[in-house]
Amino acid sequence: MVEGHVVYLPRRTPVSATDTLLLKTPLHALHLELGARMVPFAGYAMPVQYPAGLMAEHQHTRTSAGLFDVSHMGQLRLVGPDAAAALETLIPVDVIGLAVGKQRYGLLLNEDGGIIDDLMFFNRNFANGGDIFIIVNGACKVGDIAHIQQKISARCEVIPMPEMALLALQGPQAVTALSRLAPGVEKLVFMTGGHFKVAGCDCFLTRSGYTGEDGFEISVSAEQADTLARALLAQPEVKPVGLGARNSLRLEAGLCLYGNDLDTSTTPVEASLNWAIQKIRRAGGARAGGFPGADKVLAQLTDPATLKRKRVGLIALERVPVREHTELHNAEGQRIGEVSSGLLGPTIDKPVAMAFVDPVYAALGTKVNAIVRGKPVPMEVVAMPFVPNRYFRG
Repeated sequence: MVEGHVVYLPRRTPVSATDTLLLKTPLHALHLELGARMVPFAGYAMPVQYPAGLMAEHQHTRTSAGLFDVSHMGQLRLVGPDAAAALETLIPVDVIGLAVGKQRYGLLLNEDGGIIDDLMFFNRNFANGGDIFIIVNGACKVGDIAHIQQKISARCEVIPMPEMALLALQGPQAVTALSRLAPGVEKLVFMTGGHFKVAGCDCFLTRSGYTGEDGFEISVSAEQADTLARALLAQPEVKPVGLGARNSLRLEAGLCLYGNDLDTSTTPVEASLNWAIQKIRRAGGARAGGFPGADKVLAQLTDPATLKRKRVGLIALERVPVREHTELHNAEGQRIGEVSSGLLGPTIDKPVAMAFVDPVYAALGTKVNAIVRGKPVPMEVVAMPFVPNRYFRG
């Protein structure tokens, strides 16, 4: 997900600190103080990297704890006793069955089954009036909120939360650093959360993230964001990390980036996100269908032969980075797909990519050629994630 995604590998043009055309997160001044190189991203001035550089930030997150500003992303609440059932009409996911205190990944779909956005939602309290907390991508948030309001505001309150900032603390030492400031967070497991005081700040946090590592996403008021960020950065395990490393971390983790690997022309099944659609919403399930594009999506789940393309993971067999939009050919030189995300994976130290290919070429071990500057680069279809995920499941 995750995660304000129109510029996918953020462009390298530096941003003036006084650029009034871009929005600024509550941590903008802190980023400048820390020496960040700022770039335009999803309409915001965002840090692409700090003086240590992308590679060092990536590796620090894999070995210790990195702090990310993701305040550009959208936060909203659905409130009311019908909130869960209402949300189920928009996404092919089990909302009603999600227990209080737990989080789940979801997909907003259009009438053709294409993905409007991917999101995270959390059941804060359905029993007493209903309260679903949702995080959507920054580049999509205006459209997402309008879409949700249009579709279900008659059934529940749709409350945008522009007054809130969002931080992500990721890495194997994230829990060590955070539990110093908020005792009790260590008891959470992956995709659970709750309200905590962190360094005196009122926070709602979940044990989740988009790097493949253990970690937390922390929603805090804009007014308290700087206090919270400085308290976290004061911990010996924590260093600031920018969008560049966030992109390389999520790709190594096999996680989709909206706008690259997901868009309105791509269905969840084409994107290999079948796991996100619970049995209860599939054909034969107690609450099958009832979401936009259900006929198409359920048919693809039932009969994979209806698929025209499928997302796969690729590793290059030569040390040549393969970027998004690179064409893929078979041994006969015929075009069979296109790379959607790609780079040299800093942890795996090999060129990795995600791509959409003709399903005939989606089997593990299949060899394809990426056409880089007119020359074929051999690649092999492999299982994802490229780097094993280390979520804490207890």
